[in-house]
Amino acid sequence: MKHTLSVVVEDESGALSRIAGLFARRGFNIDSLAVGPAELQGQSRLTMVVEGDDQTLDQLSKQLEKLVNVLQVLDLSRIPAVERELMLLKVAATTEQRGLILDLVQVFRAKVVDVSDEALTLEVVGDPGKLVALEKLLTPYGILEIARTGKVALERASGVNTELLKASSSTGRFPA
Repeated sequence: MKHTLSVVVEDESGALSRIAGLFARRGFNIDSLAVGPAELQGQSRLTMVVEGDDQTLDQLSKQLEKLVNVLQVLDLSRIPAVERELMLLKVAATTEQRGLILDLVQVFRAKVVDVSDEALTLEVVGDPGKLVALEKLLTPYGILEIARTGKVALERASGVNTELLKASSSTGRFPA
């Protein structure tokens, strides 16, 4: 199972290296990593996606919490969370194809951020599934380049589990 971990650390040199080293020593690959300033000055938030079973991730989270600069570790896979990712995608676009591609872009609420005679560069933000779906639809046109940020995520303040709602709406029954 893939887990999304939100880790708040003191913003000091070497903190990221110690965290990555902990994962490497345990044989874990970090599938996605996004790092940036947190809400308080002097702190950074790391959002990591790693694969592993619940028991192993529990143990890894406890070991993370013991590291010197780590202030908080939260497994967002187990609680309602908002997850987003940014992707820049350059797709081949002849004059004849451009209209079809622009129609797809509108459906996915992507933005055209660069245009040339041979290509369009798109910016799309959303959950990782949305990005994969757009990439799949644009593949026949010829994807020239892709850059993705990795997932960023925060716990939902509302506590509403949208994944549960999605599952319920597909069955036509909502939880009590």
